[in-house]
Amino acid sequence: MKTILVTGSNGLLGQKITAAVLAGRQFNLIATSKGLNRFETTGGYQYETMDILDPENIRRVVEKYRPDTIIHTAALTNVDKCHEQRELADRLNVEAVQSLADICTAFDIQLVHLSTDFVFDGAAGPYDEEGVPNPLSYYGETKLRAEEVVKNSNCKWAIVRTIIVYGIVSEKSRSNIVLWAKEALEKGEPINVVNDQWRMPTLAEDLAEGCLLIAEKGAAGVFNISGNDMMSISELVGRVAVFWKLDSTLIREISSASLNQAAKRPVKTGFILDKAMTQLGYAPHSFEEGLIMLDRQLKEREMI
Repeated sequence: MKTILVTGSNGLLGQKITAAVLAGRQFNLIATSKGLNRFETTGGYQYETMDILDPENIRRVVEKYRPDTIIHTAALTNVDKCHEQRELADRLNVEAVQSLADICTAFDIQLVHLSTDFVFDGAAGPYDEEGVPNPLSYYGETKLRAEEVVKNSNCKWAIVRTIIVYGIVSEKSRSNIVLWAKEALEKGEPINVVNDQWRMPTLAEDLAEGCLLIAEKGAAGVFNISGNDMMSISELVGRVAVFWKLDSTLIREISSASLNQAAKRPVKTGFILDKAMTQLGYAPHSFEEGLIMLDRQLKEREMI
């Protein structure tokens, strides 16, 4: 049985990987994050506190467990924060990846690195894995530089690009666009939503499965792992309102320009998923199927 070590295991993707392993995926799991474990179940896997900005800390953990694969989910993903705090973005999104790549090379470990659709400018979406990156934001720049670090390393590597990830974690404080829209509309709050950006939202369980398929198969190269439904952000929120029978008149469609965000966003990304489907057997849920899963999980949480 392969041993996988996951960075950022307290995050949405990290928790879904843990849940998948506990549900029967055949891996020994080492979950790592900075600080205490926030996953609701502590049995069935190992947890280690690990700071990805401390190469010696990483090395000690890796030497202890000797994983076959490291799935690197930890990053600074807030696009505007990356724009404003560039040194921090560099350290978390690039320097930490260099440390992991060096350690993976030294210990002959496969590195599965998470990247983003924001490495593209959005002028020619949807993109396949050979699309030419041209990031518009500093966040996108750091993620592209991290991809180059991984590609130029001597370790076995795979890069997973994804788009708007949604789902729930074991603590309610974490949000994403689906939960944000649902909760705001349930409270009767008007919300402003852009109608001139298009994406393929990704169910966190699908992304976790894509990462585990790569680890399982020892796959190499760049893989697009996202949902398969292209929609505008305003359509996404509208579909959330319809699914939960909420008041869609509260949704105010606006242009991206009117938000005055610090960092630019690509207009239309989206991915062609043929490579992941063919080589990995990746099969994403539809957006509505994802909402059904999310609804069930929310109801189960209310019963606890």
